[in-house]
Amino acid sequence: MLEVLTKGFRAARQRLRGETALTEANIDTALRDLRRALLEGDVSLDVAKRFLARVKEKTLGQVVKLKAGGGEAQVRVSAGDHFTRICQEELTELMGGGDPSLNLGGKVPAVILLVGLQGSGKTTTAAKLARNLKEAGHRPLLVAADIYRPAAIDQLKLLGERLAIPVFSEDSADAPGICTRGVGHARANGHDVVLLDTAGRLVVDEPLMRELEKIAGRTKPNETLLICDAMIGQEAVTTATAFHERLELTGAILTKMDGDARGGAALSVREVTGVPIKFVGMGEGLDRLEPFRPDAIASRILGMGDVEGLMDDFSRVIEDEAKAEEDARRALQGEFDFEMFLDQIQTLQKMGPLGDLVAKLPFFQEGGLPEGPIDDSEFRKAKTLIQSMTREERRRPSLVERDSSRRRRICKGSGSSPKELKELLNKYQMMRNLMGLLGEQAGGGLMARIPGMKRAAQLAQLRNMDPAALAGGGAGLGPMGLPGAGGLPAGFPGQPGPRRSPKVDRTKQKSKRKAARKARKRGKR
Repeated sequence: MLEVLTKGFRAARQRLRGETALTEANIDTALRDLRRALLEGDVSLDVAKRFLARVKEKTLGQVVKLKAGGGEAQVRVSAGDHFTRICQEELTELMGGGDPSLNLGGKVPAVILLVGLQGSGKTTTAAKLARNLKEAGHRPLLVAADIYRPAAIDQLKLLGERLAIPVFSEDSADAPGICTRGVGHARANGHDVVLLDTAGRLVVDEPLMRELEKIAGRTKPNETLLICDAMIGQEAVTTATAFHERLELTGAILTKMDGDARGGAALSVREVTGVPIKFVGMGEGLDRLEPFRPDAIASRILGMGDVEGLMDDFSRVIEDEAKAEEDARRALQGEFDFEMFLDQIQTLQKMGPLGDLVAKLPFFQEGGLPEGPIDDSEFRKAKTLIQSMTREERRRPSLVERDSSRRRRICKGSGSSPKELKELLNKYQMMRNLMGLLGEQAGGGLMARIPGMKRAAQLAQLRNMDPAALAGGGAGLGPMGLPGAGGLPAGFPGQPGPRRSPKVDRTKQKSKRKAARKARKRGKR
C-alpha cells in the first residue's frame, strides 16, 4: 500500500539532496512533488492544501543544523533530513488525534455499531473485530442485522463458527428489532460486547438511513464505527462526512488497505470528520485487522519502514520464543541449516503477504520498494524442496551440495527442476554467509534480534544504528533474506537474475582481429 505517496515523498527529498539550507525556492520545488503525490494518492484537495501549507510554514522557520547528537553518536544531517522530519510530524498529526482505543466502559454489554456502504467489508470486519476482542479476554456476540444482502446472515454465521463466536439472528425483516433483541440476548447470556453488523446503504437512500438512526437510538452504542473501503479514494471523504452528520461517528475502520497503492483515504478521513481511525484491514485473513498507528503509517509513507509493526508481526506468529532465541543464536554462530531455513519460510508465510512485510523494513529511504509485485510462490517452491529432503540432509546441507544422486532424488520427489534446486542452494548459501557476517558484528546486528529476541532491545538497537550497518555492511539483505538498503538481491522472489556483463565494443574488437590477421600474413611472407 501507499506506493504512490511514498514515491512522491522520496522525489521531494531527492530535490533537497546536497542542499545545506532550506529556502523558499527549494522548498517550493519539493512541495510541487508532494502536491502531485498527494493528489495522485487520492488525498482530498482541501486536505492536501492544508497539509502543504503547514509543512511550508514550519520549514521556512526551521534552523538547519548540519550535525545531530554528540561524541561518537554524532551524525551529519542535511536540509532534506530536516524536511523529512517535518513531513513525518505533520503526517502523524494529520492522521492522528482522538482516542484510537475502543470505548467499552459503562453499561454491559457494550455495543459497537458497524455502518458503511455496500461492499465495504462490514461483515468480515465484524468477525475480525470480534476475534480481536475475544483474544483480549472479552465475550463478544455478533448480531446479524443485514436483512437485505442475500446470504449475509449465512456468511456471518460461517465466520462465527470458524472463530467459535456465537451469532444472534432472526428470520425477520425488522433490523432495529433484531438489534434490540440481540443486545437483550447478550445481556441474558453473559456477553460483554455486542457487534451489530448492519446492511450496507447509500447516504442518499433516506429510508435506510432512517432505519440506521432508529437502530442507534434503540441500542445507544458505545462506538459507531464507519467501515470504509480504502480503495474508493476521495469518495471516502464524502461518505464519511455524510454518515457523520447523520450518526455522530466515534471512529472509522479502513478496509482493503493492502490492496490500495494510493492510501489517500487514510490521510483524509480523520482530517475531514475529526474522528479517529481505529483499525485497518490488511488482508483477507481473519487475523489481519491491525490497530491504526498514525506514526507507523507516516513512517512507511516516508520510506522509513515500520519496525514496531514488524516486531508485532513476529510476536504474533512465534509460538516458542525460547526456541526462536536459540535458533537465532545458532544461526549467527554459523550453524544455519535447511531445517532453520524451513522454519523461517513458515514464519514468513504466517506473517502475511511478503510485499507487506518488506514495506515495514527500514531500509528503503534511498532505493525505495522494488518495482512490481513480490512473488510469494518462491517460498512454496523452496518449502516443497526442503520437505523432500531426509532429516539428515536438512541438518547437513553439504550432503546435498556434494552428491548429484541426492539432488536428482530431491528434484524427482518434489516435482521440481534441477535449476530450481540450484537456486534454492544458492539462496541458502547466501543466507548462511549473511548470518555469519551479521554474527561477527557487535551485538549481532538485526538478525541477533529476529525472531524471538526482546523487542525493546531491538528497537533501541535500531534507533542507534545506521541503515547501512543494519543491512549487514552493504550485503543488501535484512532479516531472513529480505532486502536491505540496496533492494532485493538478485534471484530473490520477484527480482531479476544476476546482471549481465557490460556491453562490449564490437567494432573495436573486429578492428583488432583484422589487424591481427594482417600481422600474421606479413609474418608468413
